[in-house]
Amino acid sequence: MKKLYQLATLTTAESDALAALSKEANASPWSAASYRASLEQGHQMVGAQTPEGELLGFLVWSVVCEEAEVLDLAVTTAARRQRIAHALLAACMEAASQQGAERLLLEVRAGNTGAQAFYAAEGFQPLARRKAYYPAAHPSAAREDALILVRPL
Repeated sequence: MKKLYQLATLTTAESDALAALSKEANASPWSAASYRASLEQGHQMVGAQTPEGELLGFLVWSVVCEEAEVLDLAVTTAARRQRIAHALLAACMEAASQQGAERLLLEVRAGNTGAQAFYAAEGFQPLARRKAYYPAAHPSAAREDALILVRPL
């Protein structure tokens, strides 16, 4: 099966597209300014784009000493189940390892069982729980716990 996307390093020029995709895919989306600030702070971003340049997914991460952390990951609804998240995560892990990271951490909503299953299949293990970490999905709901997952690189 032919891959219909290519991976590319993202820059501040894609901030608006990142924010639009984040709004579609995430319960607590980042703004374009947040993505610009993230890059200015030295965080790294990789995106999956069509040959025409349409952004299908992205991953934001940082590396500090021997730890890397996934800060944000999103794939458009229409592009899911095409192994884009797997490809983005693999690119992140390779780059972080080359930069000296020995393990990769991330946080996932306790109620996001689909994401938890994906990360488990990618070798992540539970490390800890952060109580009431995420904002409520809607005004009448309670804040949601975050599960901290980790895997060696």
